[in-house]
Amino acid sequence: MKQDICLIVRNKEIAPSVFEMIVEGDGTPIKKPGQFVNIKLDGFFLRRPISVCDSGEKSIKLIYKIVGEGTEKLAGMKEGERLDMLIGLGNGFDVRTSGDTPLLIGGGVGVPPLYGLCKKLVAEGKRPSVILGFNKADEIFYEKEFSALSDRVIITTVDGSKGVKGFVTAAMNDIPYSYIYTCGPKAMLSAVNSAAKTSGQFSLEERMGCGFGACMGCTCKTKSGAKRVCREGPVFVREEIEW
Repeated sequence: MKQDICLIVRNKEIAPSVFEMIVEGDGTPIKKPGQFVNIKLDGFFLRRPISVCDSGEKSIKLIYKIVGEGTEKLAGMKEGERLDMLIGLGNGFDVRTSGDTPLLIGGGVGVPPLYGLCKKLVAEGKRPSVILGFNKADEIFYEKEFSALSDRVIITTVDGSKGVKGFVTAAMNDIPYSYIYTCGPKAMLSAVNSAAKTSGQFSLEERMGCGFGACMGCTCKTKSGAKRVCREGPVFVREEIEW
């Protein structure tokens, strides 16, 4: 973990209430896709945890959705402003167990951390397939970006306005895969777990206080006891989670 004062170089809406932010700092200790940052905002006691979409030597790309006053304030920040950030939090995804044809499944704002993961898998010679789930067509983002990496990107929408009608599980049976990586709301993760034919890694979403394991506010049940989503997670092996 590193604290840095980062410069905002981009903060643009890419779908209704969904923003892409790029920040630059002294150096980004992002070791694995699936890690997150914790952002301090003036006027708010708690920092806001945001998953990392992608990172470079000195830059971090974040995609977040306005869900409350904190993210609304974040969306109103301009290029040239600065953010106090804790960087490199969480354990991230482990690509060593992926096999040759992993399946990446993202739902809504669970999509962003899978983009950096997809890039890493492709760079290692893997052939990932991707399922991106949204409620309706106008909420879709990063379809083109994933399609530039994978020749099999399937969109699902709950209302059927684009792609496969239904939830992400509606597209799982038609894809052969060696392993699963997924991130999204609890209900989606539970459904993916029930439909999964292999092991996998699941990135959990929980409300966080400190973001680095001190407050114990984001614990979840696992088969080996309570674990902190911010510290031991957010990524857990499928078989470890108590559903």
